[in-house]
Amino acid sequence: MLLDRRMSAVRAVWEALRPLGVGVHEAEQVVHARSAALGDRVQPRPSDPLDVHSLAALAAALPGRVEAVEGLWDGDAVHDWFVLLDAVLDAPGREGRLATVHRGRDGAPPGVAAARAGQALADRLHVPFHFPSPDVPDDDAPRWRRSRG
Repeated sequence: MLLDRRMSAVRAVWEALRPLGVGVHEAEQVVHARSAALGDRVQPRPSDPLDVHSLAALAAALPGRVEAVEGLWDGDAVHDWFVLLDAVLDAPGREGRLATVHRGRDGAPPGVAAARAGQALADRLHVPFHFPSPDVPDDDAPRWRRSRG
């Protein structure tokens, strides 16, 4: 818990209390309450770097040519909504994760930072940037490959 590994903590709580009939939702509630009780003692995980130089280095290390940069909404009960920044590679069905963008500590929505970073990287790589719903979480938005027809 103190290292902000909430999903691992949820799994550990659920596995330990499953024989007592505790479900995943209840395990999430236990972890949330424990995290709140620990307060400032929980060390937040560092955010993924979103500067264009770091993202370009990550993209260059991927096994294939980047055809597009894509922003995708995802979410869970622990982190709420967040954005995945992915590089769409030239091999069919291949992608590489570049960053996960969570809500900023100042409360800024993740879509804003993800759109800014994704567009900057796409401009640098001279490829399209696809993020169909930067302002409103939508995990059913069309993907870049599907939107091309």
